[in-house]
Amino acid sequence: MDKKFAEHSHLNLSEVNKEVLKQWDEADVFHKSMTEREGCPSFVFYEGPPSANGMPGIHHVMARTIKDTFCRYKTMKGFQVKRKAGWDTHGLPVELGVEKALGITKEDIGKTISVAEYNRHCRTDVMKFTKEWTDLTHKMGYWVDLENPYITYDNRYIETLWWLLKQLYGKNLLYKGYTIQPYSPAAGTGLSSHELNQPGCYRDVKDTTCVAQFKMKNPRPEMAAWGTPYFIAWTTTPWTLPSNTALCVGPKIDYVAVQSYNGYTGEKITVVLAKALLYTHFNQKAEGLELESYKPGDKLIPFKVVGEYKGTDLVGMEYEQLIPWVKPVELDAEGRWVEAAAKAFRVIPGDYVTTEDGTGIVHIAPTFGADDAFVARAAGIPSLFMINQKGETRPMVDLTGKFYLMEELDSEFVKQCIDTDTYKEYEGRWVKNAYDPQFTVDGRYDEKAAAGAESLDIYISLMLKGTNKVFKIEKHVHNYPHCWRTDKPVLYYPLDSWFIRSTAAKERMMELNKTINWKPESTGTGRFGKWLENLNDWNLSRSRYWGTPLPIWRSEEGEELCIGSVEELYNEMEKAVVAGMMEANPYKEAGFIPGVYTQENYDKIDLHRPYVDDIILVSPTGKAMKRELDLIDVWFDSGAMPYAQLHYPFENKEIVDNRSYYPADFIAEGVDQTRGWFFTLHAIATMVFDSVSYKSVISNGLVLDKNGNKMSKRLGNAVDPFGAIEKYGSDPLRWYMITNSSPWENQKFDEDGVAEVSRKFFGTLYNTYSFFAMYANIDGFTYSEEEVPMNERPELDRWILSALNSLIKEVDACLADYEPTRAGRLVQDFVNDNLSNWHVRLSRKRFWGGGMTTDKL
Repeated sequence: MDKKFAEHSHLNLSEVNKEVLKQWDEADVFHKSMTEREGCPSFVFYEGPPSANGMPGIHHVMARTIKDTFCRYKTMKGFQVKRKAGWDTHGLPVELGVEKALGITKEDIGKTISVAEYNRHCRTDVMKFTKEWTDLTHKMGYWVDLENPYITYDNRYIETLWWLLKQLYGKNLLYKGYTIQPYSPAAGTGLSSHELNQPGCYRDVKDTTCVAQFKMKNPRPEMAAWGTPYFIAWTTTPWTLPSNTALCVGPKIDYVAVQSYNGYTGEKITVVLAKALLYTHFNQKAEGLELESYKPGDKLIPFKVVGEYKGTDLVGMEYEQLIPWVKPVELDAEGRWVEAAAKAFRVIPGDYVTTEDGTGIVHIAPTFGADDAFVARAAGIPSLFMINQKGETRPMVDLTGKFYLMEELDSEFVKQCIDTDTYKEYEGRWVKNAYDPQFTVDGRYDEKAAAGAESLDIYISLMLKGTNKVFKIEKHVHNYPHCWRTDKPVLYYPLDSWFIRSTAAKERMMELNKTINWKPESTGTGRFGKWLENLNDWNLSRSRYWGTPLPIWRSEEGEELCIGSVEELYNEMEKAVVAGMMEANPYKEAGFIPGVYTQENYDKIDLHRPYVDDIILVSPTGKAMKRELDLIDVWFDSGAMPYAQLHYPFENKEIVDNRSYYPADFIAEGVDQTRGWFFTLHAIATMVFDSVSYKSVISNGLVLDKNGNKMSKRLGNAVDPFGAIEKYGSDPLRWYMITNSSPWENQKFDEDGVAEVSRKFFGTLYNTYSFFAMYANIDGFTYSEEEVPMNERPELDRWILSALNSLIKEVDACLADYEPTRAGRLVQDFVNDNLSNWHVRLSRKRFWGGGMTTDKL
């Protein structure tokens, strides 16, 4: 007798995985799941684009399992669910990988290697792990369209980005500004606030800090009655002290003048600091001791308060420049630099000054802090700038993170404003050891060696100690921002950048956010909601090479044109040819035809650098306009995917405008995307379309090792997803990750847990089926038999069918509410308890009897 139900000698889920995948491939099941739903309501899902220049990890299995669960569920509920894959192909990770492979730095680009050659390497490198990503996607059973993915470096994708930027430009939401911004010398570019708030960017570091002594010029009598009078100010970045041009006090804060001694030199001093911090810097046990009783080396240094003031009483007082290497300058009405030391080195007011730490007096270096720049500008304090050979104003630190070399500066500026004898010892010194090339060998940064070497902070602090200009030097642990891609510290640096005025849409973003179904809700109201409440303008500019070029052409006179399409650029080049700005239109020469949106047509041109940099346009007044050299933030690339994946509005305009393929019904990514992809999707949708771009979102937590530590190849605790699937099969791996904990909780991944799922859940399911198959085949059961009426069935059967229907109802409700863990646990409990432990166990004797009976049916 042929067996109708397959019987197996053992359970091997890895082999089952391969067999099922083979059947799906042969029957083209994935594509049929979409084509058979033609004409049905659509359920819109957006795939967040991964970067294929790195290998996938076990955490990608988690994120993709969540996505696949709901896309399959909605398909089973009768929806058509199109799932377009995507590749994130631009940006810093790609560039840094290429630089490491080629053994170059950013400074070599355009010198030892052309921009065109460099970008060619980037284009190749970014897709080098595509096979591995595709392989993992297939092996884990994630259904997504990899045959027609959107690719962010594609010219048509870029064209949509240009169109979006032109919409922002037309709404006055795109502007150029010169401000203090987070800057990564290691990456060679500025960073946006959402990049700076990626998980792990802020970390505790131990740095050398100092309380510097700023000698007063015209002290009050009580300040000059004992020793040398000083203002004292604390800084965690002593390397910024040579750029000091002011001291800032809180107008309402109480300050005191204190007679005492310098603990290093024994010099008699009178210092001014906040009254609330007096005992932070002076030992209370020494209060009342006779000043004259002190001998150098005594542990208790006597002190005496001789004056009290409000901050407003100190405003306007002057002091000597602490480190007089360079004189401050400013630009006059004609744009020429003039020496401006007379306007600097004053005490100014600032409402942001506190007495939580330090001395209550803040050292102001306007070139290295946004608050510093703001209060200095308000008080008419000049910044301490260098003048380079092009006549441009630059901070004392160059873009690579070191003090400027004098040979790079304007010779007249060096002659008039630099004390070359003292500055020459420090020119070219790295302000952070992390930037020093000696600590990066073969592309690998030796953080331990960098931390162990003496830093510029130490050298400057000791130099001040030797010249009696420091009150205290100590190590201090503080929270400092690091670049999300290089892991090296950032600087706050003056940059000329393009910004999106996202603050103008802040209230609307917050309003629309309330309509989004966040899972968990606390992410939407907390992490994401608070981020929107404290939103800054979006720094869009990136001073790099491989990415989407900013589509703005500008003349030296300030005339501007924002290009919104390739056809518009084509037509503007035609005007430029007529005006004699360009010899020919390169797109016309390449055979490009505007308005023909095929891949073949768009492959004839390249919208990347350096080719767009060669395009000179003509302004309405006949002036030459060159493209602003910056690229745009790669997060804009990914946030624009709802439109750019469709080449909107040039193609597929109707399905976006009629809301049949926009916004997304569902998206899911890791919690680290809250201020990344989730934000940029929301920001662009709000500002351009006054809409949400997704209705429901699952923000999954991190996948940690079994001890709760972050996985790392270096630490040896990373789990290879390919090995895990080969060993266990994708079903127990996926089931474990979904049922072990709610997706939004950080998950401690333990392979023993996967093995237990294989044994307890899948093993129980297998044993239950094996019991059924064996006796069904023995009795010749074919499932074509006439069903037994419900009221004639045993109570046990009626109970298990009732439990099954309750399960179906409850699981459906859970999945409709984006609660996969609750749904999975309900199924698991039903199989292990109701089906196996109760129904099968209590039914065994019914099937042992010979012959087919209605009791067996």
